[in-house]
Amino acid sequence: MKFFWSFLLLSVTVWADAHIFIYHRFNDDRYPSTNTSLQELRYEFEYFKRNGYEVVPLEKLVQALRAKETIPDNWVVLTIDDNYKSFYRHGLALFKEYGYAFTMFVYVDATEQKYGDYMSWDELKELAKYGSLAFHSMHHPHMTELSDDALKKDFDEGLALFEKRLGIKPRYFSYPFGEFSPRVKAIAESYGFEAILNQNMGAVASFSDPLDLDRSALVGKSDLNAFLKYKALEATWIEPQYLLKDAKVGTLHVKANTSATKGGLYISGFGYQELELQEGVFQANIT
Repeated sequence: MKFFWSFLLLSVTVWADAHIFIYHRFNDDRYPSTNTSLQELRYEFEYFKRNGYEVVPLEKLVQALRAKETIPDNWVVLTIDDNYKSFYRHGLALFKEYGYAFTMFVYVDATEQKYGDYMSWDELKELAKYGSLAFHSMHHPHMTELSDDALKKDFDEGLALFEKRLGIKPRYFSYPFGEFSPRVKAIAESYGFEAILNQNMGAVASFSDPLDLDRSALVGKSDLNAFLKYKALEATWIEPQYLLKDAKVGTLHVKANTSATKGGLYISGFGYQELELQEGVFQANIT
């Protein structure tokens, strides 16, 4: 059983902090695990509207974080990974109708090779009129499995082609599959991105690291109300500091700056469990 570092999550469900959401496909029933119907998307957009949420560009959130400003509780940022054609054909119209900002993370080689499910360069250029474009790798690899040289090659090739085809230098990056490790994170940071996004459920507060921002996935019929209750925790990771040879997590020891006594833990391949916090500390063996 494999446990990826990237999926460690400690969260407390109380009302607070901004939230970043991630979408993939729209109105594409072939892939239910990554699809959001237009009916569900409209429900979510109406929920934001009715409940006083402000959908802001990723740029606005990143600028506020870098300026150490207070992050409003009602901010929501919307992102899309993988430049699927279904966004261009189905999702974009609804974003335009509501005037909601978005950032599309581009899987470069899929567009370059003209894979059928992916947007063309011309379609991406048109998309840039309504939202921002960011980098999601050249070949969409499992980055934790690549050597340093192979990882840098993917960044170098992808960033060069992104800039050549679109005429812009991407300011933001999201990990393919949401998978990363301290080694991968360090290499990604070396490319000077203003923000790096993962796929860990969570929230964003004034102390959040712009180079390690949590996002919650909205697919199927998501429990939007529950996601919006996640609070970002200022935490010190005591263990693990590295993965075991078989990519498993053996122990978890976290000290969080919180008075909460309960939280939740999710690890890929292990599932979700409720946990008890003793003076902000959680410690357990993961078996």
